[in-house]
Amino acid sequence: MLDQRLVRENPELMARELARRGLTVDLSGLQALAQQQRDREEQRSSLQAEGNRVGKEVGLKIKAGADPKGDEVAELRQQGNAIKQKVAVLEDEERQLAAELKTQLLTFPNLPSPECPDGRDENDNIEIRTWGVPRKQEGLEEHWAIADRLGLLDSERSVRIAQSRFVTLFGQGARLERALINFMLDLHTGKGYREVLPPVLVNSASLTGSGQLPKFAEESFRCADDDLWLTPTAEVPLTSLHRDEIIPLDQLPLRYVAYSPCFRREAGSYGRDTRGLIRLHQFNKVELYWFVHPDHADEAHAAITADAEAVLQALELPYRVLELCTGDLGFSAARTYDLEVWLAGAGAYREISSCSVCGDFQARRSSIRTKDGKATRLVHTLNGSGLAIGRTMAALLENGQKADGSVLLPQALAPYFGSDRLQPE
Repeated sequence: MLDQRLVRENPELMARELARRGLTVDLSGLQALAQQQRDREEQRSSLQAEGNRVGKEVGLKIKAGADPKGDEVAELRQQGNAIKQKVAVLEDEERQLAAELKTQLLTFPNLPSPECPDGRDENDNIEIRTWGVPRKQEGLEEHWAIADRLGLLDSERSVRIAQSRFVTLFGQGARLERALINFMLDLHTGKGYREVLPPVLVNSASLTGSGQLPKFAEESFRCADDDLWLTPTAEVPLTSLHRDEIIPLDQLPLRYVAYSPCFRREAGSYGRDTRGLIRLHQFNKVELYWFVHPDHADEAHAAITADAEAVLQALELPYRVLELCTGDLGFSAARTYDLEVWLAGAGAYREISSCSVCGDFQARRSSIRTKDGKATRLVHTLNGSGLAIGRTMAALLENGQKADGSVLLPQALAPYFGSDRLQPE
């Protein structure tokens, strides 16, 4: 959530930065609302101070010998009661204005970092670097064809169980999924991340804190009888691990890694990637999440991106790193590096991780702070996939396919899978 002081004191800056995202907004009404809320706060604070003065005066009068039931004391008490009534009215107005201001502020995305390149959409993203040599040759199969031939997954039976865009993994497919999860968790915990296995169901406050609500309610699955949702990403529960807390400064940075199933409606994506593992309603993911001191966010962004890249390098999967332009940023992100893995069968790069620094955007929504000397400051948060499991499997199938129908697996994964290749069964 954006700082309401920015709305009140510098709406031109806010409008200018939102315009970098391609949003044209009139903030005059929001600015007026913020100023009204501040005015009520100042009036209420001033009246409370006056009420305290009157209360003290009553005590002093009585201490000096005035009759507690006399006219002089009664008049002061009457003044005090009148002030209390006015304070109560102002408090109610202040609460209503604050709630309306928060409701409106929750709909605004994060402001882009000054370092984030300007652009309209994904076509304006900037390639930063590449790693590995993409495999390019005629006749390579796409991952869904390989998976079907090897009996790794079944989409048709999954429709009977749930609906389209779900898959059931069998045999080597299920074993490979499990192997990838354990491999990634071991790799990241070996780098000092603390492993977390969070709830799959999350409440509305958690989704609001991370930025999914209220903007993206239609993209999540909700339980009908409870204030619970299926988590779209472990970023949601990890953000809320420290909601409404003050994290001791000497504990920062906090670095978490979490495996979780993820659930998304993929609203607006129908007709895209209808086959295979790229775009599903349910998928597994290993997520990286940092809470850091504001002064160290930039170096943390480089580090979390490197940790996600380390998975692709260990799995010998060619990839490229893109810096997203302002028009392609996610809602909560101030700056993002996307990792795109090479899919040899498709002959294209596809996103497999987004590593984002969110500044104090999520921390303000979730009230997560630290003590920096005498000052209390909002922490900064970062997140990145480390990695999406299904897309990693797709990349392994397409890049490791052999002429004999088998799929060669990278050496680092073989101990987890129990073999160095997938064989036709």
